[in-house]
Amino acid sequence: MDAVARHNVKLSGRTGGQPILFAHGFGCDQNMWRYVAPVFEDEFRVVTFDHVGAGASDLSAYDAQRYSSLSGYAEDVLEICRELDLQNVVFVGHSVSAMMGVLADLADPGLFDKLVLLCPSPRYIDEDRYVGGFSEADIDELLESLDSNYLGWSSAMAPVIMGNEERPELGQELTDSFCRTDPDIARRFARVTFTSDNRRDLPRVTTPSLVVQCTNDAIAPVAVGQYVHAAMPNSSLVLLDATGHCPNLSAPTETAEAIAVFVRERALAS
Repeated sequence: MDAVARHNVKLSGRTGGQPILFAHGFGCDQNMWRYVAPVFEDEFRVVTFDHVGAGASDLSAYDAQRYSSLSGYAEDVLEICRELDLQNVVFVGHSVSAMMGVLADLADPGLFDKLVLLCPSPRYIDEDRYVGGFSEADIDELLESLDSNYLGWSSAMAPVIMGNEERPELGQELTDSFCRTDPDIARRFARVTFTSDNRRDLPRVTTPSLVVQCTNDAIAPVAVGQYVHAAMPNSSLVLLDATGHCPNLSAPTETAEAIAVFVRERALAS
């Protein structure tokens, strides 16, 4: 099956416009961009898709070896771009997809015009002076809980990841999204996500990049966003007033504005 069908790729916006590709995070699907992506349809060719195992992707395309690291997911991004003949792409990656964008950019220099890393984390585990937000024991416990009871883990963790306790409907939506994801694939994806370490990749990225960080994020603390910004030589950092790990749902207007300002500033500068 071709990449467009395999990943349930959806196209909208201005035909012939600069492509802007939105990649969703763990336990989510492209529906998580429904408040942000349309903002760019007047100017851009908007591309959304589902990672294999999520949304309406082709579950039969899941290959445990290919997806044993984030590089397999990065290759999916590149295959989508090649199949659609996308060039000069603005890549917007949420959470773990931010590092997929970094890897895709390094694998195919020149394909991406800009990278937007929304709530990124190159390493979730604290190590030496690096603050990732979790101890190794925390991650081991998280993965063990996920392995033993995925639905129970989803119900408990999704509201924590979402934050915004005063808006429980957001946590419920993320819970529902987690529960729609194929459990076996989700378990493997979680292990790849939470044990990955992409810190050494960051200094190699020269593509203009925007790091978008929330003020209170249980998954990617402010220190992580600051680390990513400091490690990337051609990056800028925006700290949103939003809380939680999914500002594309909880604060879509603020998120879209941060992306739009970056894209337009860079366009004017070039």
